[in-house]
Amino acid sequence: MFDEIMEKFEGSPSQQAVIRLLLERGFSVNNDGRVVSGGIEIPNTGIAREIDVDRRVVDSTTTAILEDEELRRIFQNISSIPSLMDLAPVLDLSVLTIEPNDADQPGIVAAVTTLLADNGISIRQTISEDPEFTDEPKLYVVTDDPIPGALLNELSAFEFVRRISIA
Repeated sequence: MFDEIMEKFEGSPSQQAVIRLLLERGFSVNNDGRVVSGGIEIPNTGIAREIDVDRRVVDSTTTAILEDEELRRIFQNISSIPSLMDLAPVLDLSVLTIEPNDADQPGIVAAVTTLLADNGISIRQTISEDPEFTDEPKLYVVTDDPIPGALLNELSAFEFVRRISIA
């Protein structure tokens, strides 16, 4: 789906940058063509400054979104969720990052969370990146307790695991 969205803006790398930012941050576009997070409007100048484009690029991108029924449905229904990953060090939480060989393989989240639960590790949050929206999707699991080395070895032994790290 990500590729299909980006193809609609293939003639404009600047507009693709706007689309990428909207998707990464979970920003939506309201009926007035304004970028919003929930009910809070994000100024186009702020978005433009973040990705180093002209404000008019943001305007033209949101206009294009509203004019395309498929894009309208997508970008009017995006929402963001708060992530504990950046707060983990402050809150004494651990973040397990798993890079799978094939993120489309079913059961990755279930296998990881089941193994953690079976070993008494409390999970605060899981975030899995969508393989449609990123080239190298990862699974992030935020836990209350550090994950013991033996359990990291068990996790690494899953055939779907390409790389694993802990923070």
